[in-house]
Amino acid sequence: MNSHDQVYIDLQQHLDRQAVGFPASKSRAELKILRHIFTPREAAIATFLDYRHEPLEAIHPRVTHLVETAEELASVLDGILNKGGIEAAEINGRTCYANTPLVVGMYELQVDRLTPEFISDFKTYTSDWRFGLEFLATELPQMRTIPISRSIRPRHQVARCDQAAALLEQTEGPFVVLDCICRKKQRLTGGSCRLTDRRETCLGMGPIAQTVLKGGIGREIRRQEALAIIDANQKEGLILQPSNTAKADFICSCCGCCCGMLQIHHNLPRPVDFWATNFYARIDSADCNGCGLCTRRCQARAIAVHDDRQPVRVDRNRCLGCGHCIAVCPQKAIALQKKPAERHPPETRAALFEVLKANRKSRLGKAKLAGKLALDMIRTGHLDLLR
Repeated sequence: MNSHDQVYIDLQQHLDRQAVGFPASKSRAELKILRHIFTPREAAIATFLDYRHEPLEAIHPRVTHLVETAEELASVLDGILNKGGIEAAEINGRTCYANTPLVVGMYELQVDRLTPEFISDFKTYTSDWRFGLEFLATELPQMRTIPISRSIRPRHQVARCDQAAALLEQTEGPFVVLDCICRKKQRLTGGSCRLTDRRETCLGMGPIAQTVLKGGIGREIRRQEALAIIDANQKEGLILQPSNTAKADFICSCCGCCCGMLQIHHNLPRPVDFWATNFYARIDSADCNGCGLCTRRCQARAIAVHDDRQPVRVDRNRCLGCGHCIAVCPQKAIALQKKPAERHPPETRAALFEVLKANRKSRLGKAKLAGKLALDMIRTGHLDLLR
C-alpha cells in the first residue's frame, strides 16, 4: 500500500455508505478506479460530500482544513465534475454538488475518458461477487424497461412514465445526447454492435443533463431531436431503459451485445426479479407460425423456438416487456400483457435515492440474496453466474 492509498480507501468507505453502495473487493480494483478519476486532494474533499445535492455554503465548513475559501472549493469541485467524479445541478439558482454512484454515475461519465486500463479495472471490480450482491440488493433498480411505441395499444392504458415520448415531453430540459459508453467500450476492445453503428444514442435530461453539460460531455440538443433519436433507437431494436423515476433523468437505449446491464440480465437465473418493468410479451400459439423473427430480435434472450415452425415460447423469468418482438411479428401473434401488480417509480432521482438509502440490505440480507440466487440456478438450470 503506497502513501496515498488511505485517502482512496477513505473515499471508497464513504461512497459505500451512500444511497448506492461501493463495496471493497478482494482485488482492490475499486481503488484504481478512484485514482483514475480523483487526485488525492480531490478524493479527500469528495469524502465530505453527500448523495444529496448541497450548495457550496453547506459543504465549505466541513472542508476548511483542505481549502481556504468557498471559491477555491468551487474550483476543486468543478475539476472533479469535469472528470465525472461527482454530480452538479442548479437548484433554486445555486450550483449544488453531490456524490454519484459508480453505476449509474461515475462509470457512464467516463465516456470521453475511457482507457484500456480503466476498462480492465472496471471489469475486474464489477466481476467481484461483492459488487454484484450490492448492485442487486437495492430495494429498487436504478433503471427500468419501458415498451417501444409500436407495441403499445390503447387498451394497454400505459402510464405516462412508461412512454418514452411522454418522458421527454414532460421534462423542462435541458437535453443532451452522448455516445453510448457500452458501445464505445466494445469498439475500444475490438468489438462492434450488431444492431447499430450510430454512436449518439443515450439521452440525458434535467439534472443529469446539467451535470453532463457542466462537465463538458455530450452535445446539447432540442427536445425534437431527442424525440427523433429515441424513434431511431426503437426502429433499430434498442431496448429503452430510463431512470427508475417518473421524471426521467436519462434514457439509455440498450443492446444485448454491448450493454452491461443486459449482460447482467443474461447471467442471472431469474433476472426479472431484479428488473423494473410493468409488461411482458404473450404469444398466441394459434397465430404463431414459429418463423423465429422475434427470437432474433429479442435482446433479453427471453424467446425460444423449440421445434421448427412450432409456436415460440416466452420465458417469463427473462422477458422485460420491451415490445420489440411485437414490432417484428408478421402474424401479429404477440401482444403486451400488463403485469397484475403495476409498479409506479419514485417521482425523482432524489426520491429514488432516499428509498435506496432507507432500505440498504444488511449482511444477512445479502446472504439471503446469495442463497436465493443459488436456489434459482438449481431450479432453472441457468448457471452463467458460475462461469
